[in-house]
Amino acid sequence: AGQVRGTVRFADSVATLRAQGVTTLVEVGPKPALTPLIGDAVPTQRKDNAETANLLRALGTLHTQGRTVKWEAAFPDHPGHLTDLPTYAFQHQRYWIDATTADQAPGGEHAAADGFWRAVESGDAATLAEDLGVEAASLETVLPALSSWHRRSHAQVALDRLRYRVDWHPVATDPVPPALTGTWLVIVPESHSDAPLTRAVADGLRRRGAEADLLVARGHERDVLIAQLGEHVADSTPAGVLSLLALDNEPHSAEPSLSRGVAATIGLVGAVDRLGIKVPLWCVTSGAVTVGTDAPDPVAATVWGLGTVLSLDHPDTWGGLIDIPDTLDDSLADRLADALGREDGEDQLVLGSSGLLGRRMVRAPRLAGPQGETWNPHGTVLVTGGTGALGAHAARWLARRGADHLVLTSRRGSDAPGAAELVAELTGLGARVTVAACDVADRDGLAAVLDSIPEDQPLTAVFHAAGVMHEPVALSNMTVAEFAEIGRSKIEGATHLDELLAETPLEAFVLFSSGAAVWGTAGQSAYGGANAFLDALAHRRRARGLAATSVAWGPWQGGMVDEEAEAQLRRIGVSSLDPEQAVELLGQALDDRETYLVVSDFDWDKFASAYSLARQRPLLSALPEVATALAAEGGSEARDGGGDVALATRLAALPEHEREPALVEVVKEQAALVLGYDGQNGIENERAFKDLGFDSVTAVEFRNQVSKVAGVSLPASLVFDYASPAALARHLKTELFGEDEGTVEGLLADLARLEAASTALPADQIERAGLTTRLQALVSRLNEGTGVNGTADGGGDKAAVADRLEEASATDVLSFIDKELGLS
Repeated sequence: AGQVRGTVRFADSVATLRAQGVTTLVEVGPKPALTPLIGDAVPTQRKDNAETANLLRALGTLHTQGRTVKWEAAFPDHPGHLTDLPTYAFQHQRYWIDATTADQAPGGEHAAADGFWRAVESGDAATLAEDLGVEAASLETVLPALSSWHRRSHAQVALDRLRYRVDWHPVATDPVPPALTGTWLVIVPESHSDAPLTRAVADGLRRRGAEADLLVARGHERDVLIAQLGEHVADSTPAGVLSLLALDNEPHSAEPSLSRGVAATIGLVGAVDRLGIKVPLWCVTSGAVTVGTDAPDPVAATVWGLGTVLSLDHPDTWGGLIDIPDTLDDSLADRLADALGREDGEDQLVLGSSGLLGRRMVRAPRLAGPQGETWNPHGTVLVTGGTGALGAHAARWLARRGADHLVLTSRRGSDAPGAAELVAELTGLGARVTVAACDVADRDGLAAVLDSIPEDQPLTAVFHAAGVMHEPVALSNMTVAEFAEIGRSKIEGATHLDELLAETPLEAFVLFSSGAAVWGTAGQSAYGGANAFLDALAHRRRARGLAATSVAWGPWQGGMVDEEAEAQLRRIGVSSLDPEQAVELLGQALDDRETYLVVSDFDWDKFASAYSLARQRPLLSALPEVATALAAEGGSEARDGGGDVALATRLAALPEHEREPALVEVVKEQAALVLGYDGQNGIENERAFKDLGFDSVTAVEFRNQVSKVAGVSLPASLVFDYASPAALARHLKTELFGEDEGTVEGLLADLARLEAASTALPADQIERAGLTTRLQALVSRLNEGTGVNGTADGGGDKAAVADRLEEASATDVLSFIDKELGLS
């Protein structure tokens, strides 16, 4: 009755919804009585029109505006299917309007606009009145507002160029997809050894022309997988490896912040690399990423973070990531198989009932118009990592916004460098400050800090800025424990905060993430995985109706990296963020109730080229600036054969034994150039690159330089794969001139590599893999017709040699090779 008799508070309702972040309204009713009152509402019914047609029209409008529509719910009895557009140009007339570029615009218009805004900024009412033909007095009230609007607009334009988000775009499928060939090795966890999904994946591969070889992993440790995988591929190399290991979401026994699937994926990457299996490796996940309003699994998302980095570390052999539903029908299984055979570089995909979607970075300018109420901190705000560089910037911003009480945690507490000065600064800004020594990965310690918050100033917001980037390490050289330790503060800290504060009505729950989970950072797979966890946690909390905002930051000035690294980043097109701009963007994200935002300062002319050097990068394909930059450079294909032809010519003219020393000098020259050395002093042939000062940034730039000079495509993990100038020179020689087949030098090099690989394995694993038997047979064949010392055999020693070989262990055989072929 009250609703019928009382005033309709429509304006108040719309304002409240807008303040809560609602941007699209759907009116359900017999006729659109309220829709005309606002511009951003979609009516579902219209007078004198068919109900079904109107409802479908409304859904179509929502779909074209980028909203997620569950079409299977709209047509439960008649499920539809995606129809691909023709691949030919079915219309030959263009109707697009060509945009006028800035340098084509008439100069007079710019001059007039510049003059107008100069008069506004200077408050020159007389000039404006004359130009506009009005009385100067009429501008007295509007001029200050117009000047303020102009300044805010300019400032927002500068901020908008730093704002991005991750979106999912439909990926076209070929009506006649290329057939798969060869045998694909499908590695599955024990939990899925006989699952319907596993059988569906294998059947899909077979229907698309490939053989599916199922291998159930006996464990998740790298050494176990090396032995099992090595035995399995001893006689033939697969066409590709498809890992379902990440589908095992049970907690790892020793590192419960990771799943058994994540641990097994880490072990598999190490095994594939150590065994030298140079075929595409694809990892399948389920529920690891969010499309629309779905709630992702943060632990599964870790695989996406580490996979993003692997595309940098192993650009030639990394296949990609594909997220699938927990059940697959034949159609979806076929689409999964088709995705493995794509040749367009799509390597981050989601497969669902709506088709195949590809991951894209897109610009995210702030919406024009009212943005809702400004979020102002009150009560107590917790900042983890609060005495660190980024945490301190956040604390200053919170104090300026009026925070009453700031609780800053760090492992060293008040003893942290700069903590006393920071407290004094924040106190001067009017905030009460408590600094607590606490490792956020320690649940009990964190709970104690939360319990100490005074009741008269209850906790209202959390800013989780704990966690630092470590030295780059190739994932293949990392144990599960090392992987977990790098991301412990981020993953376990965020998990504890989420669980301990599940019933606390927080206004803000802010996670400081990183671009390492978006575009990747070479050698930082664990860091990328931890930040992907944070992003997924934000989406999951928001899906549960809780406050959550994750910001994937690029580097900050004076924050994430040192000055030398900042300079290196600028050279490849990534500038460090001004902290004042960064916290302003943080404030906007909170004001607008954003769940996820990417903030970084790119020079796309430089970064697009560097990032796309070794492989295609569909992630960036929706950014117009990237398309322009790559088109100007001639495309994003790996530039094989585009290097210094004169170098190859010069080397070919040298005697074979002089080529490798010449390449060592080339490598040292490029290392000195990238590191800023004055000449090659200090760069020794066998000195490890990591000891020369290479980090994840300079490693990529070095790879780019060497690739350009040598004219070959090289992995971003170059300095990890070939640890010294001498090792890299040997690899380059092989790339340029092929293997030293049929020569003693080539044989000795192969044996040296064999010994290096085998000494890392326990003898019992060597025995199980059959390596001893194969080496015994090889030595026996080499000794036929010769004595044990390589002299002509009179026939008396052959039986004795055979007897000794039959009784020899793996260690004995390897020692024999060392001795007889001069390797020891």
